[in-house]
Amino acid sequence: MNTPDPALTSAPATAARLPARARVVIIGGGAVGVSSLYHLAKLGWTDCILLERNELTAGSTWHAAGNCPNFAGSWAVMNIQRYSMALYRELAEAVDYPMNYHVTGAIRLAHTAERMQEFEHVRAMGTLQGLKLSMMDLPEIGNRHPMCETHDLTGGLWDPEDGDIDPAQLTQALAKGARDLGAKIVRHCPATGVTRDGDGWIVHTDAGDIACDKVVNAAGYYAARVAEWFEPHGRPPLPMTVMSHQYLLTEPIPEIVAWTKQHGHKMPMIRDPDVSYYLRQEKTGLNLGPYERACRSEWTNGEMPEDFSFQLWQDDLDRLEDYIADAMERVPPLASAGVSSVINGPIPYTPDGLPLIGPMPGVKNAFDANVFTFGIAQAGGAGKVLADWVVKGAPDWDCFDVDPRRFGAYASDPTYCRAKAEEVYGHEYAMHFPHARWPAGADRLISPLHETLKAQGAQMAPYGGWERATWFARPGDDTSWEAAQTWRRDGPWHARVAEEVAAVQNGCGVLDLSGFSRFELSGPGAADWLAEQIAGRLPKTGHMTLCYFTGPTGKFATEMSVSRSGDDQFTLITAAIARDHDRDLLTHALPDTLTLIDQTEDIACLLVTGPASRDVLSTVTDADLSLPWLSVQDATVAGRTARMNRVSFAGELGWEIHALQSDIKVIHEALDGVTPFGMFALDSMRIEKAYRAWGSDLSPGYTLREVGADRFIRKEDRGDDPARKLAVLTLNDHPYDPLPMSPVWIGDKIVGEITSAAYGHRVQKAIALAMLNCTDAPPDTQVEVEIFGRRVLAAVHADAPLWDPENERIRA
Repeated sequence: MNTPDPALTSAPATAARLPARARVVIIGGGAVGVSSLYHLAKLGWTDCILLERNELTAGSTWHAAGNCPNFAGSWAVMNIQRYSMALYRELAEAVDYPMNYHVTGAIRLAHTAERMQEFEHVRAMGTLQGLKLSMMDLPEIGNRHPMCETHDLTGGLWDPEDGDIDPAQLTQALAKGARDLGAKIVRHCPATGVTRDGDGWIVHTDAGDIACDKVVNAAGYYAARVAEWFEPHGRPPLPMTVMSHQYLLTEPIPEIVAWTKQHGHKMPMIRDPDVSYYLRQEKTGLNLGPYERACRSEWTNGEMPEDFSFQLWQDDLDRLEDYIADAMERVPPLASAGVSSVINGPIPYTPDGLPLIGPMPGVKNAFDANVFTFGIAQAGGAGKVLADWVVKGAPDWDCFDVDPRRFGAYASDPTYCRAKAEEVYGHEYAMHFPHARWPAGADRLISPLHETLKAQGAQMAPYGGWERATWFARPGDDTSWEAAQTWRRDGPWHARVAEEVAAVQNGCGVLDLSGFSRFELSGPGAADWLAEQIAGRLPKTGHMTLCYFTGPTGKFATEMSVSRSGDDQFTLITAAIARDHDRDLLTHALPDTLTLIDQTEDIACLLVTGPASRDVLSTVTDADLSLPWLSVQDATVAGRTARMNRVSFAGELGWEIHALQSDIKVIHEALDGVTPFGMFALDSMRIEKAYRAWGSDLSPGYTLREVGADRFIRKEDRGDDPARKLAVLTLNDHPYDPLPMSPVWIGDKIVGEITSAAYGHRVQKAIALAMLNCTDAPPDTQVEVEIFGRRVLAAVHADAPLWDPENERIRA
């Protein structure tokens, strides 16, 4: 926590101090907003202005602890934090502004083998990004932090580049750098609203109006209020909850005074994720910051004050009692220390705990850079990502994990936001096992079959907010939370998934795929317009194909299934989680002469697939089931109007049945006796066919040619062969599937990374898709995949299906 610099205090703004126009207006003067201004200026956009209602750092930045980790479970967030740490190490010299930045290193403690496995995976991801993370045994922990008790630990993780920084000095250094490049900062000038001005904006203040091309909401814990100004222009309410976060500072501790004097620098930080706190040296005392299970959200009933600048809440140490006691046992000198101060301030949380950086959903030329739980650690990288979005149209990295459009409107409900924020805060350091479903905020978007499927034993999980079955349990199966707390493949679901796959392989299965993002495009010239948007060619009337869209930097933007029912009439279907992203991609470029209708919540989908699917469907539909693969037709099913798409992501003979939500239950009932299967089984079958998954294999970090989309790119537009491409791997027997971004090695050289993996029950092999260097790892090469610290042998195959490579079954 830092007090504002009196030398920087200014009088209220006057109209003369405000330019009539700026290229970009940033609303909010915390570390993230100022970093965004600095990075815009570094890209040459110097005619930008930042408006701050009070002094810079007056919000969460002011009371932030200033911790600076590289560690993150998200690839995007790790990239952001890695960039921040590298920037901060050179910033003082680059902008000629002194800063207190202590690179002390940090130890993460592990109490269990599962935690060590998490550390191994994050360490491996860090290796891909050039970080220097390393695993620790107990003697090394004791050597690096001799006051730390290690008798009950399993091991740890060391990050030599972790540390802490003064948040106010960081912000002022970024501000100086931005000003020196020509950008403008106006303090004591709150924005009061916005008005559309063509494709641009007018930002209103009491000191006058500013016209701009683009506007950025970087208003910290006031971001939801600022977002309300954009709701009339299409933005859903911003999904955010303000949490109360406390940390305490101690008086000087003699043991730390002596250690610091002897070594000439601060001790490394300790983080205990299994208990849920950090403990770091502050001057010659300690700073203890828990994330308690019995956490508290604030301002949930609209009672947020108009201005909370440089303010805190009363401390509430009773909530922290157990964490303080544990920390005293871990570092005994803490027990004898007096408390000098307690900081209890607001920190904003999204429903998944990750920030919002990028285009506002539904609004053109408006951006979010807000809801930062770890704003100091992420400010540098966030500023770069935001500036890339504004200037280039897309960031250099895959940043969908922080894209504001990853949430649908369902996430804006305050009850949902609060439940998820409290769940995330209370489990800030939790391990996110691949088969575990976090329970808060369930059943936001459900299909008419929801209760029917649950009665059949369906275990549910959200996909873009939509509840879908993952697997079907039998009586006696362990469906507890505890059973899913593992990185292993062979949980209670494994045998059931094998049975579901066998049912599809040998007979017929049905999967409720409600929640597909679905758009109807029509109007004179729709075909010509759509053809210009995609990399390949449109299907003929009565057929469907995959269409790929490239972003402004030439990388993957999205994939849509496009079916054509008329010369200028198309249905575009994409992933559930891509709804807001893809709707913006279409609508922002859509001419007034065309119509785009979002039917996502109107239409449900059943996948009926397997070699017996034609026989099953012939008894309930008048459709012509002899039409070829990738044909599309309107028909009746169980007496209800439906569209039948002959396609199956499972790689078997099958049809997607698209019908009104109100009709899908009747259609499903007519399929009585068909085996239900879930998303885990579908994932097993799709990877056997080398089908790509949106958001992992199909990533905005890759180009279309890298993800193997050549057959969907016009030949004349393909350009040079890429240096790396997706390949199919089969792994030696191993009880774990590799997580995305696990390294692939040949000897001591990294030759690629895993994008997705699953066990293929039809081919009885562990399979992964991996982005590999073409020269180093061509087909028939032997590689090693790093899985939780172990290297597992794998064979590289050509980019082709392992199951039914000639597509005979799907074309039957």
